[in-house]
Amino acid sequence: MNVPPIDDNYASTRKAVSLPARLFPSLVFYTKALTEVVTAGLQARAGRFSHALWAKNSLNVLQAMESVGGNIKVDGLASFAALSSPCVIVGNHMSTLETFLLPYMLLPHGTISFVLKKSLTEYPIFKHVTEFMDPIVVSRTNAREDFKAVMDQGQALLANNVSVVVFPQTTRTNRLDPAKFNSIGIKLAKKAGVPVLPLALKTDAWGNGKLLKDFGKIDPRKSIRFSFGTPIEIQGNGKAEHQAVFSFIQDKLASWGMED
Repeated sequence: MNVPPIDDNYASTRKAVSLPARLFPSLVFYTKALTEVVTAGLQARAGRFSHALWAKNSLNVLQAMESVGGNIKVDGLASFAALSSPCVIVGNHMSTLETFLLPYMLLPHGTISFVLKKSLTEYPIFKHVTEFMDPIVVSRTNAREDFKAVMDQGQALLANNVSVVVFPQTTRTNRLDPAKFNSIGIKLAKKAGVPVLPLALKTDAWGNGKLLKDFGKIDPRKSIRFSFGTPIEIQGNGKAEHQAVFSFIQDKLASWGMED
């Protein structure tokens, strides 16, 4: 891996922000981020993409966010780095940003894949990157088929030493509703015999768009946070572990000022 691992307790350093970035943060960020998407997509289409390049593209998107004034903090990543087996990473889901930044954080320590909604795999150019990612694709319209896809493909990935990132909420949201935070990640981990790693994140600096949900306003005034918990082995029916994951995320969001 050519990209050095991110520090376990990473914090953006204060840098001068250019006048265009201060005036038009969304325009500047999307110009840089979409450049990375196009570059990665063309490399993937030509069969030249790699995990090292994926991590580098992810780092470049992180730096693009910082270039417009974004403040990013990461803690607890050592929990993933220290694992001797793959795991299921279960986190809340706020924006597109986590899908772009997590590869830089995780790939230096192990291979990963995501559970992705089908629409993300259909974007021009970007679809070639998602093909490389070997994601578990779900429709969000047929719960039974989605469950089967996650369980079957997830177990296959984990058996091949690939950790799986799961966002149990059915849509991106700033709220953490226990009724909409399903236990599919716990069920997958139990079936595969691997631990669950809780992930709390705050990425509302990348807003949801009105016309295109994946492209909303960039607000650098909102802090960006990623916090990884300690691995949890699944015992019994998994209800206690599911509650532990939910409580970890809930407590972190509250500490970041994201109470409902």
